[in-house]
Amino acid sequence: MDFSYAEYFKTEPSTGYETLLFDAMTGDQTLFHRMDIVEAGWQVVEPILKAWQADTVSTLPVYSPGSDGPAEADYLLDRDDRQWRT
Repeated sequence: MDFSYAEYFKTEPSTGYETLLFDAMTGDQTLFHRMDIVEAGWQVVEPILKAWQADTVSTLPVYSPGSDGPAEADYLLDRDDRQWRT
């Protein structure tokens, strides 16, 4: 497929932020979550965050950006005799 936005529409494409800010200023709420949805999401996530903060024994596996991930991820696959596709 050979497609050039600028050639077809005779203008440069806007960034997502331009669209989002424009919609916010004009009152278009289609790209925004309703408050009840945001609150429902936090009701799920907040107990998890609190449990992590309260747990001083376990460590959350971390890894460097660009790496293959923590060694614990390999364990999850190995214990079920699975492997990554290459």
